[in-house]
Amino acid sequence: MKQIALGTTGEKVSALCLGCMYFGTKVDEAMSSRILDAYTEMNGSFLDTANCYAFWIPGATGDESETLVGRWMRERDNRNRIFLATKVGARPSGGSAEGPPEGLSARVIESAVHESLRRLGTDTIDLLYTHVPDRSTTLEETIEALDRLVRAGKVRFIGCSNEAAWRVERARGLSLSHGWASFCCVQNRYTYLRPTQGAVLPQVCISEELLDYAATTASVTLLAYSPLLGGAYAREEHALPQEYANSDSRVRWKTLSSAAQARGVSRGSLVLAWLMSGVPPLIPLVAASTVEQLRENLDAGKIVLDAACLRDLTEAAG
Repeated sequence: MKQIALGTTGEKVSALCLGCMYFGTKVDEAMSSRILDAYTEMNGSFLDTANCYAFWIPGATGDESETLVGRWMRERDNRNRIFLATKVGARPSGGSAEGPPEGLSARVIESAVHESLRRLGTDTIDLLYTHVPDRSTTLEETIEALDRLVRAGKVRFIGCSNEAAWRVERARGLSLSHGWASFCCVQNRYTYLRPTQGAVLPQVCISEELLDYAATTASVTLLAYSPLLGGAYAREEHALPQEYANSDSRVRWKTLSSAAQARGVSRGSLVLAWLMSGVPPLIPLVAASTVEQLRENLDAGKIVLDAACLRDLTEAAG
């Protein structure tokens, strides 16, 4: 699997990151381990989890994904070959799934990282994301707390998720002025189809502004979660999520379908290839509930898009 630079950290990571959200809940331990094994056998090493996955599943607490990944690394004795990312900030507080997010205060960050390290069975997290914005805590307090963890060797690099471009730039400015660790990446929702203007989504999408920012800022890498819209590209056009049911999507769907058919690949694989081939290139997060799904997703890394196809896909609009 191709390796690409993570910002200007000097670190290279897998061009396709494996999302572990439902490992230990929707995907049982045996299948999760098979998927993890298959991913590493295909030279993947970039794992993405969080300290809250997946608390919303009945009977779950949010410990499941980190605990499973930690146990798998221990059983395979492969921690030194894994680039491990987790997140802090979205776990419900108060011990209830209905509680508000824990937030990003210094106290919460330090306590949460301690627990994540324990569940993951490691001394260091390679990449720690702030999971969701916490407007009740100053960016200064959050970034300074993250910097202390980096200086202590408990975290190597930091990133953010579900953030707007202006907040990313403000945080990076604070890091520069104080000599603190700086966000090297942003992980937001993104896919080929574009949601209807004004549609309310539960997550923050990568905006044109953020794309422009990353294209001109080599120190920030973009990661795209939910790139396959929960399997929507494998279904018929009329089954698209309501937020994406618009004239622009219909034009893009037709363009995507034609290009995929001409190349003998699935629409989903072509979406992943498009994400990796754009300017700036993005790192898609791929999830799977079977090894077969994983292999199809990872095959996207073998698709080479010529300039004309890339232009047609990118410029298609309703």
